[in-house]
Amino acid sequence: MMERVAVLSDVHAVAPALEAVLNEPDVVAADRVVFTGDLLPGPLPRRTLDLVAELGDRAVWLRGNGERDTLRLRGPEPPQAKTPLIQWCADQVTEADLAVLAALPPVVTLEVTGLGAVLFCHATPRDDEELVLVDSDDDRWREVLAGVAPAESVVVCGHTHMPFLRLVDGRVVLNPGSVGMPFGPSGAHWALLGPGVQLRRTLVDAHAAQGAVERGSDFPGIGAWIEPYLTGGISDAGAKRRMRSRQDDRARGC
Repeated sequence: MMERVAVLSDVHAVAPALEAVLNEPDVVAADRVVFTGDLLPGPLPRRTLDLVAELGDRAVWLRGNGERDTLRLRGPEPPQAKTPLIQWCADQVTEADLAVLAALPPVVTLEVTGLGAVLFCHATPRDDEELVLVDSDDDRWREVLAGVAPAESVVVCGHTHMPFLRLVDGRVVLNPGSVGMPFGPSGAHWALLGPGVQLRRTLVDAHAAQGAVERGSDFPGIGAWIEPYLTGGISDAGAKRRMRSRQDDRARGC
């Protein structure tokens, strides 16, 4: 039984934001630090992987679509990369890294004090790219949670980069938001579990982070990447509109 669990999602290799969260006293004291996928891709993959490795057995890392894409791009028949950054990031990882990525589970359940069985996943328990939002209707939520065991009274997901907390038929659903690429309020978003559920935000000096990323990353398009994702900010309203459109396209098989 874990007394305290820190949950970090969608770091996207923004190492300065990850370092800021890992230095939070409640994260330092946590029994486990769960990464719910998409530690990659991003601008500082090597530093990010090192930071997670330094946590040792305290780190619990799940596979997100970012890790899955990285494996596919380094596979025997790589598909066309979705973006230049994803391809560049995939080229930075070592064979040892690939072995770690290949072994990552898509879901994990941990017993947490005060909460019981907590299921952790990336997007939804059944699909690492499925889009479901805080204001998705109850029927949609029931659909994506249909396979979750009744004893798992808390479900933690990520993927949409927006923090929220809601109920679905008495089950708590939590999204900690994104550490490295938040949509909505600036800062590195995360969550603390046990004995309750808390959404947290760590303030990050955007200009200092920009300097660290520029000095540490040789991705050719780093300047264009920084403005929207690190210093400019992306509104939650705009992000939700785009995600609803993608959800509709997926439902139509587009």
